[in-house]
Amino acid sequence: MRSWPISGNRKARGHHRQLSHRLATRWGVSAEFVPYPAAGKVVADAGGEHWDIAFLAIDPAREATLRFTSPYITIQGTALVSVDSPCQSVADMDRPATTINVGQNAAYDLWLTRHLQHASLHRLPSSQEAIDAFLAGEGDMVAGIRQPLEATARQHAGVRVLADNFTEIQQAICVARADVDRFHAVNDALSEWRADGSLQALIAGHLGQAN
Repeated sequence: MRSWPISGNRKARGHHRQLSHRLATRWGVSAEFVPYPAAGKVVADAGGEHWDIAFLAIDPAREATLRFTSPYITIQGTALVSVDSPCQSVADMDRPATTINVGQNAAYDLWLTRHLQHASLHRLPSSQEAIDAFLAGEGDMVAGIRQPLEATARQHAGVRVLADNFTEIQQAICVARADVDRFHAVNDALSEWRADGSLQALIAGHLGQAN
């Protein structure tokens, strides 16, 4: 079974890897991990020979290509700004002459594309490159998932993470749209693990320490 684990923060990779191994064991196969630099490339490869399951945020723009399980975790989308930025809340993000770095085709890029009216998006090939570009002086802020942004703020003086969120992103396991049998097999496994509490325990063991 070929699985795409998120290439973001170390904690997130842990629960994706464990869930993949649990599914592989359940189906009597081995798990092979196929790294991708960005979510958009995962979507582009759906239905080919590159991966069997993937871990992505649910987004309407992806549903023509993918089938998503019910979400197993909700993650927060926010922004990293300089300490002297006038932006104090996500309500301040959408201002004229404001440039927001994003990882191209990430779930929060798709959300901001639909909702921004004044600010401009500066799309980078990956979420990490969007962060790196902001630290190098490109853009007025960088949007992303809270945990990696908070980790960046702890490591770099002069930046801070906004206290609130512009969206909550529902994370799920997905398969190619045509792969109906595998979709039902994944859903059945998640339903069992929710019922016995092991899914919640696994997620908490990795993301509960991220702050």
